[in-house]
Amino acid sequence: MPRLILVTGGARSGKSDFAQDLAGRLAGDDVLFVATAEAGDADMAARIAAHRGTRPPAWRTVEAPRHVGRAIRATAPAGVTVVDCLTLLVSNVVLALGDEPDAAAADAAVGGEVRELVEAARTAPGVVVAVTNEVGLGIVPANRLARVYRDVLGRANAALAREAAEVYLLVSGLPLEIKSLTRPRETP
Repeated sequence: MPRLILVTGGARSGKSDFAQDLAGRLAGDDVLFVATAEAGDADMAARIAAHRGTRPPAWRTVEAPRHVGRAIRATAPAGVTVVDCLTLLVSNVVLALGDEPDAAAADAAVGGEVRELVEAARTAPGVVVAVTNEVGLGIVPANRLARVYRDVLGRANAALAREAAEVYLLVSGLPLEIKSLTRPRETP
């Protein structure tokens, strides 16, 4: 069984629904949900409440806007741990560095978070499903903060995809399996 599964795609593409369905199929109610969002305003609080309402009541939830790997290791193990989402985790880390974060400092801080998450996935007794957004398909952002964020998130996504046994891309609610180590590959 894979130790790390990455679910990626655009905003509102169905990533979280897919990850939650996958977790339920793999582990039933034995799921730990690690939420990285912070309610900085009323809109975000409403989004968090709506998202919370989509999860089965038996699932455990841990809020970890940073240090997700530590949170996973400090919590009783589960059959599946869902981390939703890396996009907000990276945002939390980058914004903690100020309005004009140094790109190298942002890379280092996010790299540390990714290493902690990968290590937690390697040592977890169950599967870790990480959800993230693919933000690098559009134009180059006009402001520096957005460029730093896009670049750092892209590298974080790539690092997790390298470690993951399975990677799914959600497009318009449809999952496309783009990496799998669980089944033998056919040779052309």
